[in-house]
Amino acid sequence: MMELQLKSGREKSLKRHHPWIFSGAVERVNGKPGRGDMVDVRDAHGQTLARAAYSPDSQIRARVWSFDSAEEVDAAFFRQRLMQALALREALPAAKHGNALRLVHAESDGLPGLIVDRYADVLVVQFLAAGVERWREPILDALAELTGCSAIYERSDAETRKLEGLEARAGFVRGNRAAARCPIIEYGLNFKVDVEQGQKTGFFLDQRENRQQVRALAGGREVLDGFCYTGGFAINALAGGATRIVAVESSAPSLEVARENLAANALDASRVEFVHADAFAHLRTLRDRAAQFDLVVLDPPKFAPTAAQAKNAARAYKDINLLALKLLRPGGLLATFSCSGGVDPSLFQSIVAGAALDAGVRAKIVERYSAAADHPVALEFPEGEYLKGLLVLRA
Repeated sequence: MMELQLKSGREKSLKRHHPWIFSGAVERVNGKPGRGDMVDVRDAHGQTLARAAYSPDSQIRARVWSFDSAEEVDAAFFRQRLMQALALREALPAAKHGNALRLVHAESDGLPGLIVDRYADVLVVQFLAAGVERWREPILDALAELTGCSAIYERSDAETRKLEGLEARAGFVRGNRAAARCPIIEYGLNFKVDVEQGQKTGFFLDQRENRQQVRALAGGREVLDGFCYTGGFAINALAGGATRIVAVESSAPSLEVARENLAANALDASRVEFVHADAFAHLRTLRDRAAQFDLVVLDPPKFAPTAAQAKNAARAYKDINLLALKLLRPGGLLATFSCSGGVDPSLFQSIVAGAALDAGVRAKIVERYSAAADHPVALEFPEGEYLKGLLVLRA
């Protein structure tokens, strides 16, 4: 059996069941494990702590499959882990209100590097680490069997694959159908998901409950959606009774889908103005025009994937939130989000506080937001809590 031995004192995180082993913690590797091969992880005294997938190209040198040194890691192991993840989702209230869910959330479901989203009868999968890449075929077979979905589309095209020494890959891996506009239902609203070209897996399922919150707040308000993507927040605001919505998006293809999504619902489309523009630039234009709104939603793309990029990201988050607060009427609400793993909740709150100070407004947090329940966070893996949001009231 191939083994990975840790340096003295570097076993503490493993004993707390954190699933990552960084290269700096490794004393030596016994044998010649290849990319994705299983290794037994031992402390400096030779005690076996875990069984993990080896990744020679990554700073995360191994990701733990099991903390039971006797557990077999085979096709049956992956099938069982998938069954557990599916059972959790089937029990969620959201499963009764739509046909789109995250079925597997990587480390938090005991399957490091694996993402599986379901859009009606189409699965979208991402193999983002060497270990799940090694077991790709058995995982796909089990997913097809357990879900009964007609097609599985792979979106293993994230930048993180490069860090694992893996090439990007995308395309149908089971079944084949026209999935460029996959129709889904979310709390009674219709959306079309481009699983082939859309961001991430095509739709931001993590914001499901937060879209519902915006829907509940939007009645009688003028709304600005600063990064509208395919219209999720904007259409929910319209369904909630917003009187006027300005939805800004820099991607023309995303705006095309947003317009299709609006047309797919029995709502007053005349209340929505889609604007093809850079959000930073357009919010400055609105500020210069002295425009005012009662509710502003900011759900920008990831500015800081890692903590090393947090400083530059902080400037971007502060800029966009400062502009949003200046565009809010007194008594208005700002729903602002960060999906950057490198920006933790306390830093994000500090950034928004600084934006309010520079904007010359008084504001307070009235609610905190996180990812939907189908994106669970394992207690021992806080890195899984990437999405954070604040509902801020301008005094």
